[in-house]
Formats: sequence, structure tokens, C-alpha cells
Amino acid sequence: MFSSLYARLSLALIGLFLVTGILYTLITSATTERYLQEITQQFNRDLAQNIVADRQLVIEGAMNDQALKKTFSAYMDINPSIEIYLLDKAGNILAFSADPGKVKRKRVDLQPIQAFMRGEGFPLLGDDPRSHQRRKAFSVTPVPAGDMPAGYLYVVLRGEEYDHAEQAVQESYAIRYSAGAVAVSLGFGLLTGLLLFHWLTRRLQRLSSVMATFQESDFARHEPFAETPEPKGDEVDRLGAAFDEMAQRIIDQWGQLKEQDRLRRELVAQVSHDLRTPLAALHGYLETLNMKGDDLNQDRREAYLGIALNQSGRLKRMVEDLFDLAQLEARETRPVCETLPLAELLQDVMQKFQLRAQEAGVKLDWRIPESPCFVEADFALTERVLDNLIGNALDHVDEGGMVRLEILQQQSEALVKVTDSGKGIDNDQLPHIFEPFYRHRKPDREGGHAGLGLAIARRMVELQGGYISAANSETGGACFRFTLPLASP
Repeated sequence: MFSSLYARLSLALIGLFLVTGILYTLITSATTERYLQEITQQFNRDLAQNIVADRQLVIEGAMNDQALKKTFSAYMDINPSIEIYLLDKAGNILAFSADPGKVKRKRVDLQPIQAFMRGEGFPLLGDDPRSHQRRKAFSVTPVPAGDMPAGYLYVVLRGEEYDHAEQAVQESYAIRYSAGAVAVSLGFGLLTGLLLFHWLTRRLQRLSSVMATFQESDFARHEPFAETPEPKGDEVDRLGAAFDEMAQRIIDQWGQLKEQDRLRRELVAQVSHDLRTPLAALHGYLETLNMKGDDLNQDRREAYLGIALNQSGRLKRMVEDLFDLAQLEARETRPVCETLPLAELLQDVMQKFQLRAQEAGVKLDWRIPESPCFVEADFALTERVLDNLIGNALDHVDEGGMVRLEILQQQSEALVKVTDSGKGIDNDQLPHIFEPFYRHRKPDREGGHAGLGLAIARRMVELQGGYISAANSETGGACFRFTLPLASP
């Protein structure tokens, strides 16, 4: 029932208002009572002294008992809220104006009386003879008592009649109206607070609903909380924007995980297929040599061995490519970048392919800038990228064709272009050629690779801070481009 933030805040607000109301009532009652006691005592501080003087209770240094009785009777009629007591010097009650059946004390504590006569601050509360615990404001003055030692005229300012009147007033319409007004005020404040809490928490409730919907959709669909990508609101708006960004990242990463899982399954299937073919051929020819080696002539035996070695080499290259790609994807290969003369590296790589190009009847051409071009790159990784691109170009160029390499020095990077005069790449295949195991084969040429060279080249270029792309040139052949950061002067 109280699981929501709004319910808990409402419960806390109700408790706060209840505690506040109770404390307000207690504090107001206590301070009002003390205020009335102080006002009453301050206003009637000389009452006992005036009674003694006006009523001539002391004649020639002795207490006039007759005048004392008349004083009790007169003041009870004039001001029934006070009670008059005659005390001896020890505080014992000698006479009083109150109802005899209601006086419970025989003695009054003298400490408040002495403090009163010393003029200490008000209110000073003395014993109420009608109660063993209650204390009330009073007025007192010393009086002689005939041949007896001196005593005190002790006047309780708020006696029994005052208590009855006070109780009647508390039950009056005005008090009930005031209490009702306080209750209405507290109720209005409580209602206002609940509405305010509802207004303040409605966005949190909406954010909670958005989170729940996102969770129920298996983290696949998200309805944005923030109306704008960069809200300038309060903490709730910033929290909602942060959740939107987090949810979008989760969706993207979840999609990437699904795509990677799909690619993994395809990779396993493709690896199984690509490994099965050379393995089957290798096994078949070796088995033939083992079973019929004595029946085969020398030329046929050498042909079978050559085919087996060719398939073995193909299998070896495929396994090495798989291992290299796995290391690159796992970021186990770290480039060791140094300042390299890119043109010299390009010429060295071209020299390695000269013989293969001559045998295939393909011309190799390169264009390098006149000024030296130095890059920050890893020598081995860059050489491997060039090997893959040039070898891939030679595989797709017919006899009489050409493969051209070109270096262009740009503002902060060097651009390397590998262009061939082949038939190019179909437009629907261009987005996929850097994917592992993707092979762009010609109908009349059997591929001898596993489709990992371009994927390895892309990862190596990216590790060095560059990018690689592919397109069809204006002459119709394929054009591969990759960049490397220039070295600092």
C-alpha cells in the first residue's frame, strides 16, 4: 500500500502535521497558562498588602480577628476568584476563606513566599491548599498575629471559582470555533501538501512507468522520458535524460550482441564449411596415395602430392587468418607505432609482388609524392594491410590488367589508394566486403582464400587510428583506400 514514493511522502506529511498539531497545542497551552499566571500575579502583586491596609486587619500591632472574618466574607463576594489564607511564620494555615471541606493542606511552603517578598521574577507559583500537587500564582504580605509570632496573609489569585469559570470558557463556542479553525487550517495545509507532493512526484511516477515498460519489453523498446535530448530542468529531468541515454545504449548494445551472436553462428558454420573443403581434399589425396601409391606412376604421384600440399597450404593460411582475426577482435594485438617512410614501405611491398604479377600478366604501378611522407604506424601491421590489398587486387585482375598504388598526403593523414582494372564490386556487395568470410568471387575464378583478408586489414587500420573504405573507380575497377596519421614534424 505504501510502496510508492507519493504514498510514503503523504504518510510522512500526515504524521508531520499530526505531530505539529499536538506540539502546537501543548506549547500554546503551556505558554498561555504561564502568560496568564504572570499577568495575573503582576497585576495583583500588592493585593494582599492592600487588603491588610484597607481592612485595618492590624490595630496597634495586633491582628483584628473580627475584621479578618469580615474581610474573608467581603472579598468572597467582591472577587470570588481569589482565596485568602492566614499563615503563621512556619507556613501553617490558621484561617481561610475557602470552603473548609475542600482545604486539603495544613501547611504552605514558605520558599515561594520568601522569593515573592524578595522581588524575584514572576510568575512565582505557591502551594494551593486545595490540592496536594497543584501550584498557583499568589500575593502575600507579612502581618502580625497578636501575641503570636508574625505570620502572612496568603492570597491565591486563581481559586476554585476561577477554575470553574475557566472550564466553562474552554467549553464555550469561541474555544470550539478556534479549535475548529485550527483543525481546518491544518486540514487545508495537509491537502495542499498532498497536492504539492502529487505535482512534484508525477514526473517520478512517469519515469517509473517508463522504466517498467522498458523492462517488460525485454529491454528492446523504449519510450523517451525527456522531450528534448538536452533538458535544462531540475534533477528529475536530468535523471530522465540520463535514463533515456542509458536505455538507448542498452538497446544498441543488445542489438549488437544479437548481431554478434548471429555472426558467431554464421562464423562457426562458415569456418566449418571452409575448413571442411581443404581438409576433405587433403584427406582424399593422401588416402589415395596411401592406398594406391604403388599403382600410380611418378607423374601422377607428384601431381597428387602437389594438390595435397596446395590444400595443406590453403588450410594453413586459413587457420593463421582465423587466429589473427581472433587476436585483433579480442584486442590482444597492440600496435607499436613509430615514424615510418610510407613510400619506402610501399616500394618494398610492391617488389614482393613483382614476380607474381609478371606470371599473371598484370602490370604493377605506383605513384608517390615528391616530398617524403612519414606516418606514425606499426610497420608489421601496415605491411600486412598492403599485402592483403595488393594480393586481393591481383586475384581479381585478368591478364593484361593493371594494379596501381598511390600515396596522397593530406592535412593530418596520409591516404593510400589501391586501384585495380578489374570488373569492380557489385553495389549490393560493397557494404559487406569487410565482413569476415565474405568473398567476392568471379564466376570463372575459384577463390583460394577464406574471405578474412579484408576483415583483418580493416581491423589493423583501425587499431592504428585510420579508416578503410572501398568503392568502384571511374574506370570500372575496385578502389580501396585507407589512411594513416602523419608523423609530427
